[in-house]
Amino acid sequence: MEYTVQKLARLAGISPRTLRYYDEIGLLKPARMTGSGYRIYGEEQVNRLQQILFYRELGCSLEMINEIMQSPNFDELTALRQHRAQLIDRRKQLDALIRNVEMTIASREGRITMSDSQKFEGFKKQLVEDNERQYGKEIREKYGDDTVDQANRKLLNMTEEQYEEMQRVEAEFKKTLAAAHETGDPAGELAQKAAELHRKWLSFNWPNYSKEAHLGLVQMYVDDERFAHFFAGQQPGAIEFLRDAVRVYTGLHA
Repeated sequence: MEYTVQKLARLAGISPRTLRYYDEIGLLKPARMTGSGYRIYGEEQVNRLQQILFYRELGCSLEMINEIMQSPNFDELTALRQHRAQLIDRRKQLDALIRNVEMTIASREGRITMSDSQKFEGFKKQLVEDNERQYGKEIREKYGDDTVDQANRKLLNMTEEQYEEMQRVEAEFKKTLAAAHETGDPAGELAQKAAELHRKWLSFNWPNYSKEAHLGLVQMYVDDERFAHFFAGQQPGAIEFLRDAVRVYTGLHA
């Protein structure tokens, strides 16, 4: 079956403007153009659009989706299986949050007593599972299963106060890094404060701190674009700037 822009947009639940933009950037080209200039999409384009929307739902940028799908190694069936596994992980996370909300309601109604640790259990489990899904393989290869497992246990056992402090330090770190980046000086006072706040933030998760591991992690930030989401809202080059600041902070060189 063939579709015009309007019909395919209606079928997929997106706007015609989105389809036209996907064409402009080369992400989803129509099967053909009519003599009147109308875009026409066939089964191959419908399947490709489904894949694009799967990736969008999983939080991938359009640039990343295009790179993945243009790769000569891209396999549609393998991608679908990966989508399924990721969606199952997300369902588990939502189930944990739903249980947490249900317990909170019961607590507010006086039917159960909820400990401070239980109040944040769903959030912490989601954070651990997110980290494992996105970075687990690389982190475990670099630091070993025992170190990662200890870090996960440390996070899951955090008190309410520790969890709130970790979030506060993270926010302060990102704010300081943005200001430091504006100075352009990785050895400056602000940049070194950002490096110190990053070390402090890591201490909430890491069982032990080392300068080598600290610099190794920020180098991983630079080398792997998946880590860029942690720096969402920062100016381009902020990750590299942090790496340079940590080099000064630790006195080491990558």
